[in-house]
Amino acid sequence: QVPLVESGGGLVQAGGSLRLSCAASGHSFSRNTMGWFRQVPGREREFVAGITSNGLSTDYADSVKGRFTISRDNAKNTVYLQMTSLDTEDTAVYYCAAQGELYGSLWTTAWKYDYWGQGTQVTVSS
Repeated sequence: QVPLVESGGGLVQAGGSLRLSCAASGHSFSRNTMGWFRQVPGREREFVAGITSNGLSTDYADSVKGRFTISRDNAKNTVYLQMTSLDTEDTAVYYCAAQGELYGSLWTTAWKYDYWGQGTQVTVSS
């Protein structure tokens, strides 16, 4: 099991930047594909970004491509989401997720991920 805790959310003005962190406690973190998802009321949970266990492969939703960057530091058991050029439509609860399968492929659907953090609120004002 990979317990996850997100942090770094908050209020930011449109055009600004924010970095989210996800700290994992599991011993297998360096072997787990990780992802970031977000959800707003009335909408399905949406894939934002994903990264493979070795950090060499990443994927992004079209809506955030070129603005968001996912990265990981396996020595610190932490995955990050660097967000720039934020827009009001980026407002959501952001969730960190981990796949249970070791060295798993990079999936963009929420049901492929087995472990989830509690979420952190990101609010972008105009």
